[in-house]
Amino acid sequence: MAEFDFDLITIGAGSGGVRASRFAADLGARVAIIEARELGGTCVNVGCIPKKLLSYAAHFAEDFEDARGFGWSSTNPTFDWPAFVAAKDREIERLNGIYERVLAEAGVLVLRGRARLLGPHEVRVGTRTVSAGRILVATGARPVRPVLPGSAAMITSEEAFHLKTLPRRAVIYGAGYIALEFASIFNGLGVDTHLVYRSSGLLRGFDADLREHLASEISAKGVHLHPTTRIERLETRGAQDTQGAHRVYLSEGTTLEVDCVLAATGRTPNTADLGLVEVGVTLGGRGEIQVDESYTSSVPSIHAIGDVTDRIQLTPVALAEGMAFAERWFGRGLRAVSYERVPTAVFCHPNVAAVGLTESAARAAGMAVRIFRSRFGPLKHTLSGRNEQSFMKLVVDRDTDRVLGVHLVGADAGEVIQGFAVALNCGATKAQFDRTIGVHPTLAEEFLTLRTPIG
Repeated sequence: MAEFDFDLITIGAGSGGVRASRFAADLGARVAIIEARELGGTCVNVGCIPKKLLSYAAHFAEDFEDARGFGWSSTNPTFDWPAFVAAKDREIERLNGIYERVLAEAGVLVLRGRARLLGPHEVRVGTRTVSAGRILVATGARPVRPVLPGSAAMITSEEAFHLKTLPRRAVIYGAGYIALEFASIFNGLGVDTHLVYRSSGLLRGFDADLREHLASEISAKGVHLHPTTRIERLETRGAQDTQGAHRVYLSEGTTLEVDCVLAATGRTPNTADLGLVEVGVTLGGRGEIQVDESYTSSVPSIHAIGDVTDRIQLTPVALAEGMAFAERWFGRGLRAVSYERVPTAVFCHPNVAAVGLTESAARAAGMAVRIFRSRFGPLKHTLSGRNEQSFMKLVVDRDTDRVLGVHLVGADAGEVIQGFAVALNCGATKAQFDRTIGVHPTLAEEFLTLRTPIG
């Protein structure tokens, strides 16, 4: 008889947990995965997928306007929020079913319920106790509300996907990925949108020139920006989703009457009430599980991947970690994850994408750099008449000619940056960029035509 019920028990059936479980099972491990909610985790249910669908929906307003410049004419279209939510929910339900099917086909047992660790090898699920040689925690993270008077009435990104009605006026509190994406979504769908943020700039950690350009573009599209501003308190006078439900008091001395206040001020790892501390797992200051390069916690049989470790909170990173974990402990250990030059995109309007070092990070590291930068109106808008500017920037090592960073604001930026991420991970130089023939006419080719450094 085997010492344990399973070789691996995974807690959390999000992107990372499912990927690790499937790979481990394919490598011959006996695997169970525990999930209390819908399969697919944040990304599928209240993150990447529904958010991108919302972004598409919001962009149609501009597409309809732009079409007139290309000879199209039509009556004014209208947007049906309940119809969109219903269509979105059908797609999410379809994806939930796919996750369930792929786990079953891999031979992974799905256990439904809330998990709690009882020891280094034991987990309780409801009234059942199961054991495994290794336990993987992949419970992700959740949005947090700021601590201020009345903040309990704020919604987060998770509730935003299920609003019964589209608000007429909204405040988004924050300046990161989620805040910018929902500000663009609401604004694109006709909501009078205010973006309130405590910092002086958007998207902390991105290149300074990109941040400045993006703020100008988002403001031009109609989002009201309130930098270096805090929400002091929130008074709620009606039910959520009702007109004028909230009065928002800002530190700049003004008040806003809005229907919805969305908090997008950060996310925290889901480690509460899992029994981690009780079994000896060390947590960091934000509640994250601290792990080494093999994803092992302070308890040798307990591991963690994805957002619960608070390294880089991106779905593709969790997927890569899931594969590396399975290979490390149930394969030959040949797969590793590099956390350098990880590409990322923000699906605000216009889109943002980047890979590699910012100018300030390169200079802070003591590198001598050459900077190439361009702002221009895309071909599409020569006929649409829209005054939207794209932005691109290259950071190049002056000594080696290696391209250190690629930064972009423009249509489909996430699609464009993927290829450049491959190039940077292969050590591409500016000379190689210059020798590459572009695809014309495209946005991406502009990176290959930057010839004159600005510094």
